[in-house]
Amino acid sequence: MLFCRASLPLPRQTLNFAAGIIRRHRISIGSLWRKLNPGQQALLVLACLRKGETFASLAAGSGIGTATAWRYVEETVALLAARAPRRRKAARDAARAGHAYVVLDGTLMPIDRVAADRPFYSGKHKRHGMNLQVIAGPRGDILWVSGALPGSVHDKKAEWMWGVLADSQKQANKAHAKLRAPGERANAQLKTGSRPGRSSPNSAAAPGAPVSLPRPSTYCSYAKHNQDGKGSL
Repeated sequence: MLFCRASLPLPRQTLNFAAGIIRRHRISIGSLWRKLNPGQQALLVLACLRKGETFASLAAGSGIGTATAWRYVEETVALLAARAPRRRKAARDAARAGHAYVVLDGTLMPIDRVAADRPFYSGKHKRHGMNLQVIAGPRGDILWVSGALPGSVHDKKAEWMWGVLADSQKQANKAHAKLRAPGERANAQLKTGSRPGRSSPNSAAAPGAPVSLPRPSTYCSYAKHNQDGKGSL
């Protein structure tokens, strides 16, 4: 078997970040020595996630067993996922940042599957994959990423499953209620009874005029006129 050096299109900061998470995890569980140090494990995981290398290839290039390579990747992915922001926290962070809006979009992460794995097949993209929902800021920065669903799941269904649309609908209802408040107050004035300082049911206040100075309602005057049998439409 031949080995070669290759490059990863990732900055050094990404490797250091992943290695730091692995190092702290090893200390917390008392696993201070392994065949690969935290930096080497981080590099192995990034090669798997970024380039899609097989566990067998990663294991051979690192001098470890295939099962160990799989365990390293699973462990690191779980550590990274635990640090991901929750949806509600992402929404609060967006509000604090002053974002006028956020963008919700779905994407398909391609995976290798056989044709029999229909739940993972996306009819829209014509390939197998996992459905992810992403909330981004106005400049395209990622605020939140959902968990993975089979590629056959429609984006709208995925949004409901993750509760994104439910929260959005609640916010829309609140905003709509605020916009309707002035109209509701105006309607309340029309429905008030005939009491001192208020208009009667058969009158409506002129625009800008005090409520205590009503003018006859056009509709009510027309109705009274027709009751006498002298009016027509």
